[in-house]
Amino acid sequence: MNSPLDLLAFLPFAFSDRVPRLFWQNLFLTAYFEQLTRMGGIKFILMVNKQGQTRLASYYEWIPMNERTALESEIIRRCLGRTEFQCSFLEYRGYRVVYRRYASLFFVVAIDGDEENELGILEFIHCLVETMDKYFDSVCELDIMYHIDKAYYIVDEMVANGAIVESNKVNIIKPLALLDKEIKKEEGSFFRKG
Repeated sequence: MNSPLDLLAFLPFAFSDRVPRLFWQNLFLTAYFEQLTRMGGIKFILMVNKQGQTRLASYYEWIPMNERTALESEIIRRCLGRTEFQCSFLEYRGYRVVYRRYASLFFVVAIDGDEENELGILEFIHCLVETMDKYFDSVCELDIMYHIDKAYYIVDEMVANGAIVESNKVNIIKPLALLDKEIKKEEGSFFRKG
């Protein structure tokens, strides 16, 4: 079975053999979610300043903490050591690292060696920066430091389990705008009561 869709072709024959429909639906969903968990090619996303300090790190596979810090420091050192005339791709420990510098921040994405397209990941980084620019009005390091929860929310809306799931800026920012509106409304009612 190559994909969960292959199972769909088999389902009509299974129903005729009086096997409960719920059994086959559960089997299909299990196969489908197993396929989804294998789809993600993004292993981690880092946002780093020019001094090499990590401001945001989101991992999509389990790596022990001591290995994370060593991996981050080595990748950051390599990215910071490259000139602007060198390409934005490098390989390290089986990861293909794609990075881009915007103002004082480096956006670093590590992908599986053969599964993802580097130019597509560069486009994803650009979309991520545009989304953060739209929400924070020209994103900078301080925005990420003081609103880390919102920065993580934006990343989590765009990437789930290592797969890019959303790239529409309006769809990503709309829940945050509603949340901000509710917070302002609650703050206003708090001050009126006092």
